[in-house]
Amino acid sequence: MSLFDAFRIAGGGAVAQGQRLNVVASNLANADSAAGPDGQAYRARQVVFEAVDLGGTANGAQSVRVRSVTTDSSPPRRVHDPKHPLADGEGYVSMPNVSAAEEMVNMISAARSYESNIEVMNTAKTLLQKTLQLGGN
Repeated sequence: MSLFDAFRIAGGGAVAQGQRLNVVASNLANADSAAGPDGQAYRARQVVFEAVDLGGTANGAQSVRVRSVTTDSSPPRRVHDPKHPLADGEGYVSMPNVSAAEEMVNMISAARSYESNIEVMNTAKTLLQKTLQLGGN
């Protein structure tokens, strides 16, 4: 595998984790929203990754990309708040099915994965620079 493949692999990973961070941010931003633009409770979203062949490599190297962003089908949280304008006849409000604790763990995981991919690219860059310096002497 060449160092350029390392850039392609780590770059794909960084992009995918960046998208994951955006989804987590959206989930956290809407965790306490009683209703979205459509009048319904927000539904948590999750990123689904898939492996991607880099093509042109002799060793079958793969990277990752986001295949889709899915919507969590679990029911919304029901909170008893009879004074809320969106309360139903029994006094319950449908709130998003977002778990702030799970999203924070997801955010930390995505941020560390993103940082790791950036570190791989920085290491590959340093190795390429050293190679050029050695070749110039």
